[in-house]
Formats: sequence, C-alpha cells, structure tokens
Amino acid sequence: MNLYLDTSSLIKLCVSESGSESVLEDVDEATVVCTSPVAYAETRAALARLRREGALTASLLAAAKREFEEQWQAYLTVDLTVSLCRTAGDFAEKYGLRGFDSIHLASFAEVASRGGVHNARFSSFDTQLNRAASKLLRRLQ
Repeated sequence: MNLYLDTSSLIKLCVSESGSESVLEDVDEATVVCTSPVAYAETRAALARLRREGALTASLLAAAKREFEEQWQAYLTVDLTVSLCRTAGDFAEKYGLRGFDSIHLASFAEVASRGGVHNARFSSFDTQLNRAASKLLRRLQ
C-alpha cells in the first residue's frame, strides 16, 4: 500500500498524542510512505508552535526534530510542479481547502494515479481534508 501522510499525521510520528498509534500502524503496513515537500516546513512549524505553547520542553523539541529528520529520509516526496500546484488550486476551489491542504490533496492524487487508486491510502486528522480525499478517491475509481 502507498500511504500518503499530511502534516497532521506526520506530527503524530514525532510527538506522542492522540492518533499516534494508528499512524504508526499505518506506516508499518505501508510499502511506501509519501508526502509533499511542504510537509517538511509545516511539521517544523508545528513543532516550534508546540514548544512556544509549552507542550514541548526544549529537550523534547530537540528529540522530536531528530526523530523527524531521521524519518524524513525514508519518505517519498511528490515533486511540487507547476502542474501539481495548478491542480491544487482547482482542488482548493472545488473542495473549499486552504492552500497547503490543497497541495497535499493534489500530491495524494498524483500518488494514487501513479501507484493505483486501490493501492493508495490517505492519512490526515483534518476532517475537511479527509472528506475531500474521500470524494477524490471515489471520482478517481
């Protein structure tokens, strides 16, 4: 299975929180784990926000960043092309998504089209993005 992780799922691999176990199980079952390059900046920003908010100590932030950097090397990142960004713009309009969420959805669409729709799985903890991914999968089938 090709598993696509958006930032809300990636962060759960670095910081133990609700949903972390299910993402870990999905990653263990996956043949390939995919994401978008924008997830790197988003994840680092989310970790920094958790530190600012006091949810992570300085040492926990350092450990989470190390873990993330190690994991990042194993992910297949979908190239951010002009075509993909145009598709993301269409998805933002069609599904009412924010910019980076639409990039995640367009990246997932690329993964699904290349590896097969029935072999693709989308992981997110964003309700609106999950709804859009479900609609997209139904359309692609």
